[in-house]
Amino acid sequence: MVTDPYTGKVSPGGDPDVRRLGCLTLTKVAVDPEMSNNCYVLHCSDTDEVVLVDAAAEPERLLELVGDRRLTAIVTTHQHWDHHRALAAVKAAHPDAVVVAGAPDADAIEEQTGVSVDRRVGSGDTVPVGTCDLTVIPVAGHTPGSICLLLEDEKVSSAPHLFTGDCLFPGGVGATFGDAAAFDQLIGDVETRIFDRLPDDTWFYPGHGDDGVLGDERPHLAEWRERGW
Repeated sequence: MVTDPYTGKVSPGGDPDVRRLGCLTLTKVAVDPEMSNNCYVLHCSDTDEVVLVDAAAEPERLLELVGDRRLTAIVTTHQHWDHHRALAAVKAAHPDAVVVAGAPDADAIEEQTGVSVDRRVGSGDTVPVGTCDLTVIPVAGHTPGSICLLLEDEKVSSAPHLFTGDCLFPGGVGATFGDAAAFDQLIGDVETRIFDRLPDDTWFYPGHGDDGVLGDERPHLAEWRERGW
């Protein structure tokens, strides 16, 4: 069951937005006025456990949202610096939290943050959020080890929910910085691993900006491929 009025519209320094999905509460917050990264705090009311997706910046704010609950995992969607600046501080405050990242990006994340990646995940691996699971979908191109996280659980919501990092946004895929081969990889993975797999009512949560719905974006895939970004 989805409880609104969640919009997913947040801005740095502003209030978080909260969505209730059955036993899960999703809190979206934007951090850092320059980069405006989205961070997602998922709380399971069945177990009082929390998972954080992208400890991007402003650790004090993220730790306040976690509160005194048990943080079981910190997932970094990819290696770019703006998505893990708060990782060391959050991990220090919750030393038992498991640090998770896509295997091809894990070494870079460790080098940039000084934090060990405890779980190097790939296709089909899962990250538990209390009594629910996030399923890992690798989507390369923006970085070699970028991952999306799929919440697909009827007891939570009739529609899937997908955390896309910088792989997919309303209006297009993530940046590939003029690398044609990387773009071909990214658009191919997005088509086959996301759009071919998931229904139109899938709600997705990107690493920056507003959320989206796959059905709104599906008609534009050919246009994205043609323009090359």
